[in-house]
Formats: sequence, structure tokens, C-alpha cells
Amino acid sequence: MNYYPFNSSLETYKSVKGALAAGKDLRLWLLLHSDAKCKQAFLILKDDKTGCDNYIPLLATDDYLEEYRFYETTLNLGEGLYFYAFKYTSDFGDFFITREKEGRGIVCREKPRFWQLTVYEDDKCTPDWLSGGIIYQIFPDRFNSSGEEKENVPSDRYIVHDKSISPAFRQDTYPNSLGNDYFCGDLKGIEKKLDYLKSLNVTCIYLNPIFEAHSNHRYNTADYLNIDPLLGNKEDFKSLCNAAHKKGIRIILDGVFSHTGDDSIYFNRNKRYGTGGAYNDYNSPYREWFKFNSYPDDYSAWWGVKTLPETDENSPSFTDFITGENGVLKYWQSLGADGWRLDVADELPDNFLDNIRKAVKSANKKSYLLGEVWEDASNKISYGSRRRFLRGKQLDSVMNYPFANAIIDFVRTGNSDALKETVFEILENYPEKSIRLMMNHIGTHDTARILTRLSENNDDFGDRAKQSQMKLSEEKYKFAKKRLFEAVLLQFTLPGVPSIYYGDEAGMTGGFDPFCRGYFPWGNEDKEITEFYKKLGKLRTSCKAFCGGEYVPWQLPQGVFGFERKSKSAKALTVINCSENEMSVDVPEEYKKSKSHLGKSLNGKTLTLKPHEFTLIIL
Repeated sequence: MNYYPFNSSLETYKSVKGALAAGKDLRLWLLLHSDAKCKQAFLILKDDKTGCDNYIPLLATDDYLEEYRFYETTLNLGEGLYFYAFKYTSDFGDFFITREKEGRGIVCREKPRFWQLTVYEDDKCTPDWLSGGIIYQIFPDRFNSSGEEKENVPSDRYIVHDKSISPAFRQDTYPNSLGNDYFCGDLKGIEKKLDYLKSLNVTCIYLNPIFEAHSNHRYNTADYLNIDPLLGNKEDFKSLCNAAHKKGIRIILDGVFSHTGDDSIYFNRNKRYGTGGAYNDYNSPYREWFKFNSYPDDYSAWWGVKTLPETDENSPSFTDFITGENGVLKYWQSLGADGWRLDVADELPDNFLDNIRKAVKSANKKSYLLGEVWEDASNKISYGSRRRFLRGKQLDSVMNYPFANAIIDFVRTGNSDALKETVFEILENYPEKSIRLMMNHIGTHDTARILTRLSENNDDFGDRAKQSQMKLSEEKYKFAKKRLFEAVLLQFTLPGVPSIYYGDEAGMTGGFDPFCRGYFPWGNEDKEITEFYKKLGKLRTSCKAFCGGEYVPWQLPQGVFGFERKSKSAKALTVINCSENEMSVDVPEEYKKSKSHLGKSLNGKTLTLKPHEFTLIIL
């Protein structure tokens, strides 16, 4: 039998799967055939901080696997990011072991591709209440309106009464500003729908920004210490949190700290808040919160958008305002918030993130701290430096865009190899505690609706004018719906925590912002989709295998993706055929004896799936 020289996914070669806790021993074994005539083998270890390659001799052991000999070393490393490969000298010259797909190593002559080793510090402050649960993301203006009158609502807001219409996209339609159309969803409206969310088995609500701001998305914060008047008030927020907690549902808030609105109490460019503020008063205490190049008109703005002046997160007074003992984070946690999602976390400095974690965890060490990072968060480089989001003292976990993109690509194209590699890389690179809490979404307020994305094989929906007229035909909707069930099944059964973007479970469609932000179609939901989410949610939350259980991928033909999740008390099998051919999959006898909980049943036989058929079996 032929063996790989190295495989990072197997304990035969690597004593600890995935990332490594700082100070813990890691044993590595290289396996070389006797015909290789190895003289000396080396581990090539690169510390990302120095960029230097260290050649560590491997000990030739007396252990053999058939004609293959083991060479080993033991590492004990401090927190950091490392990369490694192998080299050996022989009678035939020098050779390297290079990384291939899914962590397998093969012999090569050229400079090798390195494996990644993430070494993290564990402060044991990761929440356990979310693992095995379900997140529900709500865009507050568009979920549900209580219909109650509000006080102190600015007069320059356009109130939409016909909630079935599409969000406005033209500046000239509502001339005050783009994003000035309000559908009047509010906190009391959310509270009234908690029983509905409970029926979906939701355990955590993620709220897009709720603080006072002068746009419907509220990412241009005007006052961090007040609820936007159209959403309600602080008493409404406390009531929502208390009611949710009684139903076993936690609440996390969106923290937007890389910028504020120019129309805010802090910047106050439009003088809505009197004559003060950083823009109008050179002596304002808020001036040092912003980055003026030439006062007052030349200032740094988020992605050049002048209505979003960038904050200086290194300003001591701004840091204290957000993270201090009486700061924004602790204040809202004291009123009932169970954690935070950090907007554009990769644009926040490390020191600021460190202080955020200290504040959030000192208020409640089991609060959830989630970051918006669109790439692999373990090796992300932003603003010229490698980030350490998941290596301790910063984020608990991140929004899992790599999974989302790979799932959608697989469902649309049948590229199971790419999905398998993406899942492998994330599980290899992230600490186990972060894997358990990854936000596994397939759509958010920043992406087109998942049904719309699945109705086409590309993401080019045209300009906003074209998107505003876009409506799925009955045929395309039916086609996308079939794909949706496949994507949701993966989302709910892969490692991490599935996140439902409000209305996806109701069959909502729409292109990119703002068309992905329509009002929830109460009374007009696609009941088949809703029932699928409910059934899958119940299966997920009742099965221990999905609460941090081991992920075991299967080797299957291109177009078919299958894996097991295993815990001490439960097992689950997911198989999906996204090829254009009927496929047969041989499964262990224990699964053949059980009926499918979703999708195709085996009935004691080989699993045969037609194109776009799937099965979920739970033991």
C-alpha cells in the first residue's frame, strides 16, 4: 500500500488536529519509504513574525508502517502564526514535501507549499450557549412593526405605508438622502414575533444597528447611547431582551465603531445637534475622534464616503467612550445585550480590538464577540499587517463568508472539490472554540437574497435600476427553491452555527443592497420553505452531533458532497448530489437501517441520489 509522506488531517502524522493551543506539545511525523534512501529529514518551520525558515532535524524512529519509516519531532510554541513543510536529503539528492489538497503531502523537487499552523491563547471566555444553536439576523426597519406611535421622530424621514413595495434606490425619489425610506419595523414588533422565532428553533438574534442614526440601515451612527426613535426606546430594548431570555433566546448588537455619521452628535456637519461637534467646533471634545487633514472639510471618510467620517480608534477618549468602564459596550450589556457583532472588524486596530474584548468579557465573560471578516480570518492581512483575530484576546469567531461562497458555488456548479477544500482549510486554520461559533450564513444585508443568487449562475444582476425591476419567474423561483434546500442543509449541518437572514425562510427574493432589505412578507410566506427551516432547525438543535461534534468528510465523486458529524452520543450523515447524474453512495450498515430524517431514504439499500437529491440521517 502507498502512504502519503504527510497528512495534516490524520493523527498518524499530527498529534493535534487543526489549530494548537499555546504551550501545548505538538508531535509531527514524516513517513518515508525505505526506497527513498533518506539520510536526514527536516521540518522547515517559518515564524510569521520573523519570516525566517528554521530547519529542525527530525529523529529517525524505530517505528515502521510496512516499508515506511517514521521521522518525528515535538514542538511547543507560543501564540502566533506559523507555516511548515519538510525536506529530506538522500542518495538521490534533496527533496521537499509540499502541501496538496486537504492537507496531504507529496514529494517534490521545487520549493514547497507550506501548511499553516495557528497557535492561539485560550482565555476560556468563549460562550457555550451558542454552540449547537441557530442565529437569526434582523434588519430592524424591515422585520415587523408594532404599529405603535413613536416620539421624537425626525420630520425629514419618508415613512412607507405600503410594506409590499421594494426599497427605494434613487436619490431623486426621496431627495433628502438615499436610505431615507422607513418601513417602521421596531423593537416591540420583534418582541411580538418571538414565538415565531422560537418555532424556527432560533437561539440568538443578531440585530443590525439599532442606535439613533439618520438612514434606515443605521450604519451611520448619530448617538451610540440612544435607540433610534423609530425603533422605540431603552425600555423597549430591555423588554425585548427580557422576553427573549425567557424563551432561551439571546440578543447581540451591531457595533459600528470604524466610523460615525456626519449627521451625528459627534461630527454634526449638518448642525442637527446645535452648533457643536467636531466639524463645527475646533475645540470640541469630539474633534480628536476624527482624522482631519485640513480642518474642517478635508477629513478621512470610510471608503471615501463623506457622510461616514472615519473615527480614530487610537484616540484615548474615543477608546474610553466605547470600551471604558462607563462605555458604550458595557452600557448596552447592562441593559440586556448578550454580545456584539463588530462591523468591518478587519478595519479596527488590534489595540482597539483588544480593549473591546476586555470590556465585553469583563461585563460578562460568556458574551459573544463576533467579527465581520470576509476572508480566512486566521491569516488575513489588512492595512499592511497580519491580523490575530482568532489567536486569543480578540474575537470569539467571525462571519463565515468562505463557507457561504463555497456552499453557493457547489449548489450552483457541483464543484464539490472546492467546497471540501474550503471546509478543510477553515477547520485546519481556526481554533476549535472559534469553529463551534462561526456564523454560517448564506446571505446577509450585504449580499443579494439567497434565492435570487441561486436562480442564476453568476452574481451580475446589473445596475440598481435593472435590479429594481428584477422579479423571478415562476420557473426560476422553483429552480432556485430546490437549490435552496441543498444550501440550507449544508449550512445547518456543517461545523459552526447557521444564521438565517430574516425572510429567507419565507421565500424573500431581491438583488444587492437595498433590494435584499425588503419588508418581511407576513401572511404571504412560502410555507414549504418555512416548514423546511423549522424541521431542519428542530433536527439540528436536538442532535448533539451538531454541538461541536467531529466533522468527518467522505471521499466521493465530483458533484457529490458527503460527511458525518460525530459526538459521543450521536451521529449524523449528510449527502448531497449536485451533479447532473444519478449517483450511488455506499454507506455504513448503521445508516442503512435508519430512515432519512430529510430527503431520500435508503430502505436498507445503497444510497442512490438523483441530481439535486439529498439525505440527512441522524442516529
